[in-house]
Amino acid sequence: MMVFQMRKISRRVRALLDDCRGVVAIEFASGVAVNRKVSLVARTLSDLTSQSSSVVDADLASFGQTAKAIMTPYDPSILVSSITEVYVDPTTHVARVQWSKALTIDTAGNVTVGVSPHTKSQIVVVPPNLNIDGTYLIWSEVSYLYKPTIGYVMANGGVTLSDFTYTRPRQTDCVTYPTPAPGAGTPACPTA
Repeated sequence: MMVFQMRKISRRVRALLDDCRGVVAIEFASGVAVNRKVSLVARTLSDLTSQSSSVVDADLASFGQTAKAIMTPYDPSILVSSITEVYVDPTTHVARVQWSKALTIDTAGNVTVGVSPHTKSQIVVVPPNLNIDGTYLIWSEVSYLYKPTIGYVMANGGVTLSDFTYTRPRQTDCVTYPTPAPGAGTPACPTA
């Protein structure tokens, strides 16, 4: 009788160990949660920048701290992001980079503002409905290498999640970078 019960328990334990549906569901839910946070970071970086009339590195670093808070409880040091202002030239009808900065977060949580992959005057493609001559756009891009804890469904190397957002400046026609010196007045929005 005891041997029969032990075999029965052993089969149930083996069946439980072989059933990975719960692991798959948790891994999928975690990936969806991280993806939503990546999208929220993209929207937030663009939105915060578009509310300014001018920004300096300290402002951008502060926006990066907000991004770090959004990514909690996930590791923010994996987050790669940039904030770029583009101008749609009314003569050529193309969007060109006015300024662009990359944000990185180290493992200690410090935000660094650095060189962006986008260079001044680089032509970028914006959605047709936003490609309005003589206007400016704040463009944020975010990517995050999500590595699942278990890696049952997804590759152990991870999956890159990314998003981007465009917003129009709200206080002025453009967001000036860097902020002009005190007493220098507000510079004209660059068009070249």
